[in-house]
Amino acid sequence: MAYSSDAADTAPAVRGFVPPQNDDERRLMRRVEELCRVSMSRGIPRYTGFFSDREQSLAQAACNKAGCSCIRFWGGFDGAERKVLCIEPPDAWQEEPLAYLQFTAYGDKLPTHRDYLGSILGLGLERTCVGDLLADPEHDDTFFAVVLADKQEFINAELTSAGHCTVHTDCIDELPARLLTSRERALQEATVPSLRADAVLAVMMHTSRTRAAEYIAAGRVEINHLPLKAAHETAYAEDIFTVRGVGRFKLAAIGGKSRKDRLFISFYQY
Repeated sequence: MAYSSDAADTAPAVRGFVPPQNDDERRLMRRVEELCRVSMSRGIPRYTGFFSDREQSLAQAACNKAGCSCIRFWGGFDGAERKVLCIEPPDAWQEEPLAYLQFTAYGDKLPTHRDYLGSILGLGLERTCVGDLLADPEHDDTFFAVVLADKQEFINAELTSAGHCTVHTDCIDELPARLLTSRERALQEATVPSLRADAVLAVMMHTSRTRAAEYIAAGRVEINHLPLKAAHETAYAEDIFTVRGVGRFKLAAIGGKSRKDRLFISFYQY
């Protein structure tokens, strides 16, 4: 990323912690605090279901409030989006909270990410039981899933179809290496007139600022899993934009200014 000679020496600000916005988020924080207290007082590990980016932020704040530092977030592989909170006191026995599944589809119209997720949830499981679903870069008919360890055998036995296809399900010990190396995302660079959300979103979506503002006004845009209420709101480094019906984008970094007084940014699309 290029910088002008008068670029600021200080790093761009990142968005601060956003307190819980509703009863569900407040309940999540209370539940995590209680898990921390139980784990630390009894010296036993505790594990949650899979959390989204927003839920991970809330869980981290709850752990901080409870004074619990023996935690980690784990999604089954480096770079996972959905992760389990692992509370593991020193010297306590530990469990492996996650397991892996491989799906092989048979049919003409192969299942998508949405098809597999729908089929798994259709078995009566909650979204917190399922982590990332990953397409095999070398085999169009194959998908992989990270799931809670205690749900692996159930899904393996019950999931037989997804979309319009028959599916063969296998329990596997780990994800293939090719799957992880293929997840490296191409970083894109651009300039924006300001860090207004509509200006940043327009560049990331390769569309006009007016069109980006329309998406926001229609309630189709979230930042870090919270609704974006106005086009003039400020975007921060590491913000994740979710545009319903389009995809997800991450504002990876904010640089200095160009000679035309525009800000350099780098971003990628999920």
